[in-house]
Amino acid sequence: MSSRPFVFTSESVSEGHPDKVCDRVSDTIVDLIYQEAIDRGFDTSAVRVACETAATTNRVSLLGEVRCPDGFNVETDSAARDKVEAAVRGAVKSIGYEQDGFHWENLDFSNFLHGQSAHIAQGVDASGNKEEGAGDQGIMFGYASAETDELMPATLVYSHKILQRMAELRHSGARPEFEPDAKSQISLRYEDGKPVGATSVVVSTQHKDGLSANDIRELVRPIVQEVLPAGWFPPEDEFYVNPTGTFVIGGPDGDAGLTGRKIIVDTYGGAAPHGGGAFSGKDPTKVDRSAAYASRYLAKNVIAAGLAARCTLQLSYAIGVAKPLSINVNLHDTGHVDEARLETVLAEIMDLTPRGIRTHLDLNKPIYARTAAYGHFGRTPEADGGFSWEKTDLVEALKSSFA
Repeated sequence: MSSRPFVFTSESVSEGHPDKVCDRVSDTIVDLIYQEAIDRGFDTSAVRVACETAATTNRVSLLGEVRCPDGFNVETDSAARDKVEAAVRGAVKSIGYEQDGFHWENLDFSNFLHGQSAHIAQGVDASGNKEEGAGDQGIMFGYASAETDELMPATLVYSHKILQRMAELRHSGARPEFEPDAKSQISLRYEDGKPVGATSVVVSTQHKDGLSANDIRELVRPIVQEVLPAGWFPPEDEFYVNPTGTFVIGGPDGDAGLTGRKIIVDTYGGAAPHGGGAFSGKDPTKVDRSAAYASRYLAKNVIAAGLAARCTLQLSYAIGVAKPLSINVNLHDTGHVDEARLETVLAEIMDLTPRGIRTHLDLNKPIYARTAAYGHFGRTPEADGGFSWEKTDLVEALKSSFA
C-alpha cells in the first residue's frame, strides 16, 4: 500500500444475507456428498460437486452437477433426495430463519442437481498415463499482509468480527432483537502503510419489529466498541447504523440470493486482486477453490516467515492440465528476498497440481459449510482439517531456503 496517508474500506455480510444463505446451502451439499462417500467407503477423490443455490421468498432451489458415491444418486434415489432436502432445511434453520417470508420448515424446495458432464469429467479424471487435470481454466490469487495478527487486511478483519459478534449474541439469545440478515463496512485511515483508526463505520442489521433506529444504533454501538482497538471508534456523525431506517423485512424475503456473489467478502475485501471464480458449492478439484486456498497458504507462509510485509501470489491453470501454467509473486517493495527466486522455491516446496494441492491441504473431506460466512481466509486452522490453508507450517522450509 501507499506510504502516503489514505483511507481504505472493506465490507462484510452476515450468514443471513441472502447470498450467504445460498453459499451456506451450496457448501452444505458439498459436505453432504463427502460425508456420504466416507460413510460408504467411496473414494473421496472421485467426488465431484458443482452446486448452485438460488433463494427468494420462501423458496430455495438447487442447480448443478454432482458425482456421488454408489447408492446415493441425488437424481433418482428418493432416500438420497430426502437427505439433500433435510440438509438444506437444516442449513437454513441453523442460520436462524423462522420468519413468515423465509422459514426453514415452510419454504418450497426444488432439487435440480444432476450428473456431471462426461466432457468435463474426461479432462479432470486421471486415466492411463494422464494425470488428474484442473477442473477449469482460470487465475487464482492469494494475499497476506502483516497489518493484523490474522495476516489479513484490517478493514476486512474488523468488518467480519462485528458481524460474527452480532451473530453470536443473536444465537445465544443475548440479543434477540437482531435478525439474521446484516452488513458491515469499515473505513480505516492508514499512515505509513499501517491502519491507525476508523474514519467511518456502517452497520445495517435486520431486526425485530417495533424497534426504532436509535434502539438498534445503541445495541450495535458496544459491539463496534468491543471489536475495534481502543481509540479507533469513528466520529459520531460517521457512525451509521441502519441509515435507511427500518430493516424488518430481510434475507431472501427482502432480496433474492445466489451462490457466489460475495467473492470479495470471501477473500480480501478488495485489498488484493481476485481471479473471478467463486468458492462455495465446488469440490476442490475445481481450482477456483483449491488453488485460491493454496495461493493464500503460500502467501501467508511468506509473511509468517518474515520474508516480506505484503505478498500477492497468482497461479493459473488450464482445464484438463495438471501443472500450473504460471506462478507470480509480488512483494510490493516490502520483500527481503528475490521474487523470482521465491517463485521457484514455492513451486519446489509444494506440489501445485490439483491433486497435489488437495493432498497437501487434505481437502477431500466435509469441511466447507463453515467457510460460507465471515471469510475463507484469516480463520483459525481446526483439528479436523478445517481451514488447513491457514496453517504456517512452511515457515521453516522458507527460512532455510533463504538462509
